[in-house]
Amino acid sequence: MDVKEKIHQTVTGNPVVLFMKGTPQFPQCGFSAKAVQILKACGVDKFATVNVLTEPEIRTGIKDYANWPTIPQLFINGEFIGGSDIMMEMYQAGELQQKLEGIAKAA
Repeated sequence: MDVKEKIHQTVTGNPVVLFMKGTPQFPQCGFSAKAVQILKACGVDKFATVNVLTEPEIRTGIKDYANWPTIPQLFINGEFIGGSDIMMEMYQAGELQQKLEGIAKAA
């Protein structure tokens, strides 16, 4: 399976996926830590993560897949949302909570 297919299966097979540096317990960059905190603030405790530091081909591939140059990257129900700055803007506007509403309760 090629990298693009692997990424596609990950984002479509999980309601919430965060491609990040490190893990939720041990984020390896401030932006990834912020992204995890925002998801938890929205009431989402369970979400899929991909540590791009341990998978260099995914680290490169996800940037092409989403056409977005930076990590972290958040996907909700297969839709690319953005990085930590966009997540914060959406959170402050209440938009992220709306997108996650059904997912936070189901998880």
